[in-house]
Amino acid sequence: MTRQMTPQQRLVLVIAILGSFVAFLDGTIVNVALPAIARDLGGGLSTQQWTVDAYLVTLGALILVAGAVSDAFGRVLVLRIGLIGFGIASVGVALSPTPELLVAARAVQGAAGAFLVPSSLALITATMHEPLRSRAIGIWTASTTGAMIIGPLVGGLIVDNSSWRWAFGINLLPIGIALWLLTRLEHRDERRAGARVDVLGAILCTLGLGAAVFALIEQPNLGWGSPAIWMPGLAGLVLLAGFVWRQRQVADPILPLDLFRSRNFSAGNLSTLFIYAALALNGFVLAVYLQQGAGLSATLAGLASLPSTLLMIALSSRIGTLVGRWGPRLFMTAGPLIMSVGALLLLLVADDFDYWWQVLPGMVVFGLGLALTVSPLTSTILGAADPERSGIASAVNNAVARVAGLLPIAALASITGGALDLAGFHRAAVTTAALLIVGGLVSLLGIRNPRRSTSAASGGDAEGVAHPAAEPPGP
Repeated sequence: MTRQMTPQQRLVLVIAILGSFVAFLDGTIVNVALPAIARDLGGGLSTQQWTVDAYLVTLGALILVAGAVSDAFGRVLVLRIGLIGFGIASVGVALSPTPELLVAARAVQGAAGAFLVPSSLALITATMHEPLRSRAIGIWTASTTGAMIIGPLVGGLIVDNSSWRWAFGINLLPIGIALWLLTRLEHRDERRAGARVDVLGAILCTLGLGAAVFALIEQPNLGWGSPAIWMPGLAGLVLLAGFVWRQRQVADPILPLDLFRSRNFSAGNLSTLFIYAALALNGFVLAVYLQQGAGLSATLAGLASLPSTLLMIALSSRIGTLVGRWGPRLFMTAGPLIMSVGALLLLLVADDFDYWWQVLPGMVVFGLGLALTVSPLTSTILGAADPERSGIASAVNNAVARVAGLLPIAALASITGGALDLAGFHRAAVTTAALLIVGGLVSLLGIRNPRRSTSAASGGDAEGVAHPAAEPPGP
């Protein structure tokens, strides 16, 4: 049974990591650069908000379309387009002389980022089978999740010691390496016979998701009663309903609705909704409270989550290998429950702040649960879809994760009781734990381990152990 990656498979993994790394890193590194951007370019709070929001709107709006394009026209092509577009946009952000140009460049970055993550994961799925695929996704998870966690630290160091512009210019190094490595990749795209993208469906999907994401982002500022919120929100829902109707009628749908007939695909995405809502809430309140409540600098606040990062890096590859052998259900159940314990340990934080006794224990437990959760979650959702649909399967899961991240931030005032003081921080910790418990229960009740084929169980399958396509039917 093959357990070692070939040189070409290792090359695929490195390219996938680099392609996704820049999108995840940039999505978090920008947060600590916002004050410096506002001081340099002006525009106040509006500039800061739209520096973040422009990226999220275009990323959320285009990610499903990008997944469909990846499956239809090839993962390498889409990945190359995403890398080049992200690099050009990064230069535009770094050189922006005005807030308006900065926001426009960030919107282009988001659009390019939508093409990076689905195509990266789909490239892994197209070139590997179990258990190598789960192991590779584990390594990918450690690297990309680590990028999200260390983003505030890297951003803080750059802003404190140089210019905020380098926080975006630094993207060019991994992009350049990834583009060079693509020239050494032997895997060639195979365009699906008669492949085409439903243009009307793409328009409905893009405008619907874009309008809905815009409403979610801006709702905390204007409230649901504002026409600037409920009108695009309602329009987004109507357009998305039209998109779903369209997918039932068209021969080449952007989102094949039969994907959701897979129990693991549906349950995995529902679990994603709760788990990533918890991750977004925990990450936001921890970073803000440690600076505003505990008085830490941006760099030290970023360092606070380093234990979780180290645990992700140390454990995710091994967890991915174990998932390939034992199945994902145990890990996807235990991981969120362990993370919930880590979140509740943050209730130790008091007015007399001490990181080592009040925050570090929670970060260690949280990181352990995170390492157990993310790689199995990703590999289960991708494994529940046919390999030729891995791009759209990844895109759906990423769209769910992005929307899940917006929901608790939009409801932050209700969660914290109106202020992110110590009491509000504790309320957020309890809410985070509750979301994680629900995510673990969804996995326990909904996820089924793939059947092991007879040949695989006896060691006769040269490609892997478990076959996710052989998923037991739901009740």
